[in-house]
This record gives sequence, structure tokens and C-alpha cells, in this order.
Amino acid sequence: MIDYHLHLWPHGQADVEPTVEYLAGYVEAAASEGVVEIAVTEHLYRFAQVGKVLGNFFQRYPETPMRALMETYWRNNSTADLDKYVEVAHAAKAAGLPVVVGLEVDYYEGEMDLVSDLLRGYPLDVLLGSVHWIADWPFDHVDDSFVQSRWSEIGTEGAWEGYTRALEELAATQSVDVLAHPDLIKVAGHLPAVPEEYFDRMAEAARDCGMVAEVSSAGWRKPIGEVYPAPYLLDKFAAYGVEITTASDAHSLSGVSFKSEELRSYVVAAGYHSLATFSKRRKKLTPVVPSV
Repeated sequence: MIDYHLHLWPHGQADVEPTVEYLAGYVEAAASEGVVEIAVTEHLYRFAQVGKVLGNFFQRYPETPMRALMETYWRNNSTADLDKYVEVAHAAKAAGLPVVVGLEVDYYEGEMDLVSDLLRGYPLDVLLGSVHWIADWPFDHVDDSFVQSRWSEIGTEGAWEGYTRALEELAATQSVDVLAHPDLIKVAGHLPAVPEEYFDRMAEAARDCGMVAEVSSAGWRKPIGEVYPAPYLLDKFAAYGVEITTASDAHSLSGVSFKSEELRSYVVAAGYHSLATFSKRRKKLTPVVPSV
């Protein structure tokens, strides 16, 4: 098994300088769960270099309390040094640790070319693509009552439509390698009358754009209480020949490779016998290995 979605810092916590020793702790925790390779994939917006390029992104939206929330969130989080992060992750690799160097990249509508230009100079192995907001609405902030009140304004169908369209557009940019937690829009437990209609579009986007899909245990920790992707969507990915990674989306050492054994059983039951791994943005397949 692999854990291809790991963060160094919890949401809302200031970044601390990464070290090889800290990453070694992640590797050790993963190995105890039968995971043989990890990808460090910190959020792109956490880095000061990105703020200089995309820091004004949300100013395209009307001046509202929601936009102000997002601008403040960005300002408070964009403080880490991308150069140092990549340097330390590569030092871990050089020390023989099974670490893949990556980032989690949000969808910036109309600006993904800027993202690609920025990252072209960095020696990265894998880029995860995510949709965490619809316009200026960070729908997955499940503990914020103000944010969650937007559901009643947009409606479940409107939210799912906006999310699915954004995921389709992100896949079409070909700027990332993996679609992370592909049905994240279900995080708070709001499901449309016929979710299969949206799942079909998500699966078609992955197939048509050559994307890998992530299977993540993170949903088991959220209000929805269900793995990403849902069984119907995972079956659709399998039917379309979409390759997968497995991940925990941990934001601290304690969550590394969360429910790895359950993930292994889940993907094997869907007919998967291999996982996609990456090096220098190039994909190869590795067998699904039972946990030890």
C-alpha cells in the first residue's frame, strides 16, 4: 500500500520548518500500517512564493463576508517556504526514505497556467488536484457555521453542480496528476437526489483527461462518514480503467495511513490489483500489497 496524500501542518496551525527527522517519523508511522511509500503533499497555498502569484485570487468575487474570510484565511496560511519544503523532502529521499515529493494544488479558475509556470522550476514527483471551494465558498470547512449556512442559499443540487463542473475543468487543464478526494463535495453529508449523475461526470472527466483518482480514508473522519470516492464512483472508475492511489490525507503524525487496511480491502473488492505511483511526474504501477 501507499499513502499519497500527507500534510506537515494541521489547518490553522502555523508552519514549522520541516526536517528529515520529522519526515522519517511519517515513514515509520506509515510502515507500521503496511504502507511502503508516502507522498508529502502540502497545500500549495501554504507557501509564500504562491501568495505573490495568486494571493489576490479571491478579489475577483464581490466584496462579501465570505470573500473576506477566504482572503484572511489565505493571508494567515501563506507563510511557509516552498524552496525549503522541496529541499528537505529531497534530502529525505537522498537519505533512502521512501518519500515522494508533491503538492496538493487547488483549482484556481482561469489561473492554472500561472500555477504550472510557478511549479515548472521545482523537482516535484506528483501533483494532487483538489476542489476545496466553489467561487469564494470553502464548503469543506465543516466546523464553521457561517460557511455551512451557504448550503441553504446555494442548495444541494447547485453545490454539486458547481463542484462537479470545477472538477471537470481542473482535469481538463492537465496541470495535475491525481484527482484528490474526488467526491469531496459530500463532506458535510449533503447528497443530491441522484448523486450518480454527478458521479458519472466525475468518472468521465478522469477517464477522458487521463487522470488518476485518489481513494482516501479521510472521509471516514468527516460528517459524511464515508470513504472518498463512494462505492458507486469507485466502481465507475474501475469500469473506465481509471488508475488509483490510496491516501489518508493526514495533517499530523497521528493520522498517517489512517485505516490503511480498510482501504486495501475496499480497492481490492472494486477489482483493483495495482496502484499508481509517481516519480518526476511520471506514472508507474505497483501491486496492492497487503498490510503487515
